[in-house]
Amino acid sequence: MITIITGTDTGVGKTVATAALAVRSGPGTIVVKPAQTGIGTDEPDISVVARLAGCEVAEFTRLEDPLAPDTAARRRGIEIPPIGEHAARIRELARTRDTVIVEGAGGLLVRLDTEGGTLLDLATGLAVDHPVRVYVVTRAGLGTLNHTELTVNALRSRHLEPAGLVLGAVPETLDLAEECNLAELPRVTGVPIVAAIPDGAGGLEPEQFRARADSWLAGFRAGYAVS
Repeated sequence: MITIITGTDTGVGKTVATAALAVRSGPGTIVVKPAQTGIGTDEPDISVVARLAGCEVAEFTRLEDPLAPDTAARRRGIEIPPIGEHAARIRELARTRDTVIVEGAGGLLVRLDTEGGTLLDLATGLAVDHPVRVYVVTRAGLGTLNHTELTVNALRSRHLEPAGLVLGAVPETLDLAEECNLAELPRVTGVPIVAAIPDGAGGLEPEQFRARADSWLAGFRAGYAVS
């Protein structure tokens, strides 16, 4: 199985959600980051996943500037592999692993190569000959309805039905918009909320993170609660 993790924007909690999904997927899981930017500014996403989930990881391209991958590459005059090469490497990993989780960069249409290829293109190509699940990590707060519905519609335009929405970095106390959006997000998108990752989860010790991850991903139930 190949699982694609995308977000409605940068900073929505995609990496921590990826780590939690890797824990839930169990042994035989590898997490792939096709393109990582901003090297040297923060802990790389793939390192965060490895630390929290304790799973095998792979990173295809590293770029220095904290920009979209194609922008960071063009700024430095660097050629990065096209989407087709990423897909070939992921297919090869899928031959020997139970689950391959692919974390995108930013949103679904962020360019991952200098030829204009996106995570949506990658997911579409992989789905031709592999079962592919796509999870959309989104915010709970004001503004999320538009961003989430646009992302879901882009996936459906390629005949990819999202497997679920994941609420990233959810605060302990919800404001009015966040509380309403628990019902509004599934209503406007037709996609269920399947997980809620609490704000600060990425700061937990790995043992605590792994112990709690399953409860965050056990399927969203009415009467919001995270622990």
